Amino acid sequence: MILDLFKLDGRVALVTGASRGLGQAMAVGLAQAGADIVGVGRSTDWSEIETPVREAGRKFWGFSADLSLPADREGLVDRIVEQTGRVDILVNNAGISHRHPPEEYPMSEWHQLMEVHLHASFDLSQQVAKFMLKRGRGKIINIGSVMTFEGGLNIPAYAAAKHALAGLTKSLANSWAKSGINVNCICPGYFETTLSHVLQRDPVRGPQILDRIPAGRWGQPEELAGLCVFLASDASNYMHGSTVAIDGGWLSR
Repeated sequence: MILDLFKLDGRVALVTGASRGLGQAMAVGLAQAGADIVGVGRSTDWSEIETPVREAGRKFWGFSADLSLPADREGLVDRIVEQTGRVDILVNNAGISHRHPPEEYPMSEWHQLMEVHLHASFDLSQQVAKFMLKRGRGKIINIGSVMTFEGGLNIPAYAAAKHALAGLTKSLANSWAKSGINVNCICPGYFETTLSHVLQRDPVRGPQILDRIPAGRWGQPEELAGLCVFLASDASNYMHGSTVAIDGGWLSR
């Protein structure tokens, strides 16, 4: 049956930045599809994500790590596998954002953002691949943005990192597709989260953004879950190196 291809029973999904927002919504969706969940991020309070995961009948593990620090990432997947036994799915979702005119952009913030968005995504992909290559299967899902295709305004590091993530997705797919590892990228548009409320409620930018979205509204975090489950499941086994926008039509304007 076609719906059986979407089931994730018996699999373990590692989701970075899972404690809130889009990461939390995708993690809950993966759990509802049958996966046990590992959350990784700076959070020390995992209750908001642990509760719905356990309500879905799945296991949850939380690992606190600052992904902007290479030392915190070193051996992370090994430690996770020691507790969970396996990692079948990796969702590189953790992110931060800084906004400055490019002529004033602090290099310290540039490097921090690159570490979280780009370096950590490659680092963790490399770490999980060690296990996935042995099994001959695995799913890696990078989280880009509509800024994967656009330059934005006063976000040079973010735009550069998201463009680079699309290239990384294609490169890893080229290397690992024959080994049964699917690497793809989801590019969300404007979604309602705690972090986006300031922008959404801005008296100038808020209406400008809304007016450009053909769907006429911002996305809800749970609307990412279906695409994430698809890319994590056997339903997408012939999908490699794709960059998929989910943006209410933003990029069509």
